[in-house]
Amino acid sequence: MSLHRALVTPKARVQQAFARAAEQYDAAAILQREVHDRMFARLDYIQLKPQQVIDLGCGTGYGLPQLGNRYPDAQILGLDMALDMLRYARGQRPSRWQQWWQKLSASPAQRQYLCADIEKLPLANACVDLLWSNLALQWCQDLDATFTEMQRVLAPQGLIMFSTLGPDTLREIRQAFAGVDGYTHVNHFVDMHDLGDALVRHGFENPVMDMEFITLTYDNVPAVFRDLKQIGAYNHTEGRAKGLMGKHTWQQVVHNYEQLRRADGRLPLTYEVIYGHAWQASPATTTSTRTDDGRQVINFYPRAR
Repeated sequence: MSLHRALVTPKARVQQAFARAAEQYDAAAILQREVHDRMFARLDYIQLKPQQVIDLGCGTGYGLPQLGNRYPDAQILGLDMALDMLRYARGQRPSRWQQWWQKLSASPAQRQYLCADIEKLPLANACVDLLWSNLALQWCQDLDATFTEMQRVLAPQGLIMFSTLGPDTLREIRQAFAGVDGYTHVNHFVDMHDLGDALVRHGFENPVMDMEFITLTYDNVPAVFRDLKQIGAYNHTEGRAKGLMGKHTWQQVVHNYEQLRRADGRLPLTYEVIYGHAWQASPATTTSTRTDDGRQVINFYPRAR
């Protein structure tokens, strides 16, 4: 999947942003925790006893204790490209929630950590039973390369389960900047149907995709952008403005955003959250989800707005 240059998100810039955000990340990552918990609940309906589990883009490690408790016999690996995030995940600089989880969770002895890029996994072929990724795929430059790597390291009958963000994410910011200048102000997000097609294209079986909208609310416009900066999720595209925003431009943006204020006086910020899972092909895989001419069926379950 190739993008116009203005929409490309340089990997080094994203890595630096998340490294800088590590210290304050947990205090602001409300959406990330909520989406993780919703995706984690879906494991109740999946029969899987993995021996190796990798959390791709684990950040400060919120999901690692939960995955370890659900699969106590599995080796859990937390992978992230930002080393400072992994330092928090390892408990070298634990946040309050990590201290709490450490008291409740099983021994972290079976957990390991790896600083690496999802698009270039330093792992052997067919070595993982569950690839788990919460809100990380949207930072990949090349989703074809990403799914190629996931397919390569996933063992037969292994599961890939992920969440990511869709094109309607941060739509209020797009509205606020509409007509203000010619720069990009929101990162590029891939459509759910394109993600499903990519899963099939790279050999995954029985893909299931669905989505929902989650809206956070704020007291004022500066609070919106402050939250995005604290989690490292601000605009990283090549088409962004390179200098500081002028006072007049900022006033226009604030004015436009204020028009979106709700009846309760709060400002919305919407996220289109996409969930997906699929299985690694194996000789025993059924063909019940294929059409007579061999085409794979993708199940889509869009949620109501």
